[in-house]
Amino acid sequence: MSECIMNGLEISFDPGETILSAARREGIRIPSLCYLEGKDPMAACRVCVVEIEGAPRLAAACSTPLREGMKIKTNSPRVRESRKELVSLILSEHEGNCSWCERSQDCELKALAFELGIQDAPETGEKPVEYFDESTEALVRNSAKCIRCRRCITSCNSIQGVGALYPQGRGFKTEIAPAFSGELASVACVQCGQCAAVCPVGAITEKSHIPGVLEALEDPERYVVVQTAPAIRAALGECFGMPPGTLVTGKMVTALKRMGFDAVFDTNFTADLTILEEGTELLHRLKTVVKEGGKAPLPQFTSCSPGWIQFTEYYYPEFMPHLSTCKSPQQMFGALAKTYYAGKAGVKPEHMTVVSVMPCTAKKYEAAREEMADSGFRDVDYVLTTRELGRLILQSGLDFTALPDSEMDAPLGISSGAADIFANTGGVMEAALRTVHEIVTGRPLPGEDLHIKPLSTLEGIKTLSLVLENTAEEWIFLEGVEVRLAVAHGLRNAASLLDAVKEGRESFHFVEVMTCPGGCIGGGGQPRLTDDRVRQARINAIFREDEGKPIRKSHENPGVAFLYNDFLGEPLGEKSHHLLHTEYRQKKKVQLKI
Repeated sequence: MSECIMNGLEISFDPGETILSAARREGIRIPSLCYLEGKDPMAACRVCVVEIEGAPRLAAACSTPLREGMKIKTNSPRVRESRKELVSLILSEHEGNCSWCERSQDCELKALAFELGIQDAPETGEKPVEYFDESTEALVRNSAKCIRCRRCITSCNSIQGVGALYPQGRGFKTEIAPAFSGELASVACVQCGQCAAVCPVGAITEKSHIPGVLEALEDPERYVVVQTAPAIRAALGECFGMPPGTLVTGKMVTALKRMGFDAVFDTNFTADLTILEEGTELLHRLKTVVKEGGKAPLPQFTSCSPGWIQFTEYYYPEFMPHLSTCKSPQQMFGALAKTYYAGKAGVKPEHMTVVSVMPCTAKKYEAAREEMADSGFRDVDYVLTTRELGRLILQSGLDFTALPDSEMDAPLGISSGAADIFANTGGVMEAALRTVHEIVTGRPLPGEDLHIKPLSTLEGIKTLSLVLENTAEEWIFLEGVEVRLAVAHGLRNAASLLDAVKEGRESFHFVEVMTCPGGCIGGGGQPRLTDDRVRQARINAIFREDEGKPIRKSHENPGVAFLYNDFLGEPLGEKSHHLLHTEYRQKKKVQLKI
């Protein structure tokens, strides 16, 4: 360990540690607009400059490594004046319509200007040309609000490996945009929304479905039902000042009921259903290969994450037969709501509006896919992100933190703890194993409190082997088989895993992939700004929700069992195949509109 002096304090540091990293560890605030935790610094915004004794110029704290004996001032008059001037210059080019900007309450640029004491109007001058890119189902880009911090580029390239955004042009005319300054729909954007999640201003946001939802709620002829994804309950409270990881399931249900939804259901119900369908599909593939000596596409990949599905369609079409044919829980719910539930409730499907609350912007795209209309109508009509639901609750005049708790409605609100953990990286895998292992062996999954600890970490790629022993007679052909499993979150990690499988360096039977870092709890529609500390707090909350449930295995959900007896028949049966399964097709990587 070496030592330096920062603001008069002696600080120990490891070789290679940057000034910014050490400062944050010691509780010293150094503002930044371009830095993202865990990623190589770009030093693009220069807002994090500090004064180093003996250095002729101020240094960017995010990219400057500490040295033995270095003396640093992070808030000297020279530093404060430089930051103030830099932010004023950014403001001079920024379209600052703060009164009606959706980021007005959580805009990092606005907050930084206040922190630095900027009270005068910035210098007037030429501003970038304003245009709106609304070409995708999920995202909206506003060129005039972009401050060229390049966070979105780091997210899209270094974290997701998609490469939909890059700097275009030079100097003042530089803009952050798809190739040839085209629209997002012209490139292989998977609409994951990680760019919108890290943007410090309102330059990239989700495409709002709030107006459509309000219109439906106010229409007396519409029967409006809502489903809520598991990740929402561990993050929605952040929209109202609650700490990350605060569970607000009951308050969320009360808020939705008071806003006028006719029924409040849980996407967890169809997450449990997904396990029955996807687990049965996996066992059928294993039976074909192991018992019958036939061919089946293994590994089987999960198909709950729409960004991951698009990524496969664009970049790895050779693996498309390996995708589970199961729709995501969101889309399963929509199909069932407009068929099974509509019949039970005596509502005409054409009069029903299905609203989803999701942590994911790509769910907006998924709901609009042409494949997602097996009910005879568009299965899911509107998708709200967690952030949008927070705004809708605020607009509805509800004091969220003071609301009492309520229960989800039956029958599509009954769920197990296994469904809750769909929110976390490794959660779908663990939920599947809780059921599949018990089906094959007749015994609960071994492990502490049903958890598989190696799968619950934030490592980008996790692998696990499970030897099946003492199998039931029906599954005796799997006796002694070593089932190899893998989990990846973040699309760059998924690409690394796929490359390893493609090149024969790895082989697996079942693979879970989640588009966003941390899984759905780190989705592109969650409250900003999500770092590993926030992800872990939400993950822990989801596990608490799971552990507090009386039912913790999907196959023990009585509502799902009744659904099969009353309507679907059996997993992978004719009716479930029609309503709950689909197939995807290859997409062109680039369709430039020049």
